[in-house]
Amino acid sequence: MIRTKMKLLISVFMLTASTIAVRAADFNILKYGAIGDGTTLNTTAIQKAIDECYKTGGGKVIFPEGKFLSGTIVIKDNITLHFEKNSVLLGSTDLKDYRNLDPFTEGLGIDVGWALLVAVDAKNIKLEGEGTIDGQGSAIKAKHILTDTRSEGQRWGLRPFLLRIVRCDGVTVKDVTLKYAGAWTSHYFQSKNLHIEKVKIQSVGVAHNDGIGIDGCQDVVIKDCDVVSGDDALVFKTTSSKMACKNIDVSGLRLKSSQAGIKMGTESMAPFENIKITNCHIYETKNGGIKLLTVDGAHLRNVLISDITMEDVRTPMLFRLGSRLSVFRKNTETKQQTGTFENVIIKNVKANASANAQLMPPSGILITGVPGHYITGLTLENIEISLAGGGLAEHARQTVPEAIDQYPEVKTFGPRVPAYGVWARHVKGLKLKNIKFNLASNDLRPAFVCEDGLDVEVSDWKLPETTGAESIIRLENVQKVAIENIQGKFNAKKLVLVEGNSKDVSVKK
Repeated sequence: MIRTKMKLLISVFMLTASTIAVRAADFNILKYGAIGDGTTLNTTAIQKAIDECYKTGGGKVIFPEGKFLSGTIVIKDNITLHFEKNSVLLGSTDLKDYRNLDPFTEGLGIDVGWALLVAVDAKNIKLEGEGTIDGQGSAIKAKHILTDTRSEGQRWGLRPFLLRIVRCDGVTVKDVTLKYAGAWTSHYFQSKNLHIEKVKIQSVGVAHNDGIGIDGCQDVVIKDCDVVSGDDALVFKTTSSKMACKNIDVSGLRLKSSQAGIKMGTESMAPFENIKITNCHIYETKNGGIKLLTVDGAHLRNVLISDITMEDVRTPMLFRLGSRLSVFRKNTETKQQTGTFENVIIKNVKANASANAQLMPPSGILITGVPGHYITGLTLENIEISLAGGGLAEHARQTVPEAIDQYPEVKTFGPRVPAYGVWARHVKGLKLKNIKFNLASNDLRPAFVCEDGLDVEVSDWKLPETTGAESIIRLENVQKVAIENIQGKFNAKKLVLVEGNSKDVSVKK
């Protein structure tokens, strides 16, 4: 009996020691021939370190101090890429050094998918540490255009993403810095259990530098990241109809962008649902603060965005349900019917809008479906927006194109909209509660225009001093509208102007 117990204890000890040895095994890329001089191509050496680590059951692949030039690197199961302080993974400027392991077509119709770091169908992977992944996007472009004479709109898709995660489960990206991608900075596709925390992104210099791209992913946490991007800073997409963006919690982000701060769509085939975004600061965006767009058949529903501040943003909010109906993975997908937009809440938002906007004079919020397809159950509550003003009397009667099948962008509805505050069209169950607008100059457009609306509630608005407008609120072809407690020093011919085939409009002061 004693000898049996001893054998058992020895076996347990050996197994534990073996486990500790495996866990402690780090695979330093220097041992596999990598040279951190910024000029030697290290693709083979780095991949060998990853492959050897994978064969042992996983562990850490260490990037020490230095600049390690590389083409496409494939991350495998149970691998942690650990970037030590002052380590840099540097993307090659030669497009021949990159591979496309999961090709697809993005929203403008360009074939894309090449990447510096990529994981496909992997489990339990991690990127961590104080180091940097630098794609050298501008240098790649400069070299590329020397031999590719096509227009930029046609050739950009060959440039590599910085990080692509494809159909993976259990992914952590923490503390690392992502810089200067050749195209999108980070793209997570049809993956589950993602944790993205304290990531810093500085990715500008070429077009299409999206920051964090979540494409048909589920069970996602994104927190405390700082994003400066040339394209949308935080963007949710569904380029395939087969997997929704679902169960996502975002908090504590700082977002600066040459496009939008927070965006859903344009690629929008599978649903966007059960998404919560809170406590974020959006600043210096040139094409929208918050933009929720479903135009390719997706159901966008059960979304909460709250406690958001915005500074110097062009057009703080755009909500769009449309019928573009594009297909992005043409070998496996088919065209869908128009989707839905329902049960979205935006609350506790304070925004200072840029005086130089896509539509001039600037407007605060654009909401529009298409005929027969209504944005339903949208609630905006506790919203304050400061705007430049400057709208003229003729601007108050601006006709806005339907653009039913067009790319959904603020400029699509230009050159301006007929309300300085909220312009809404094709809406049902719209609730606008405790809204405040500030104007730097007089605006002769209404604060609110609603066209083709049903069951609309407008309550507890605080409006700036204006004079000379035809009306403060204009309603066209609406039914069941309740307006209550509109406050301000405005001087207009009418508080509420009701036109067209409208009925059941109630106004209480």
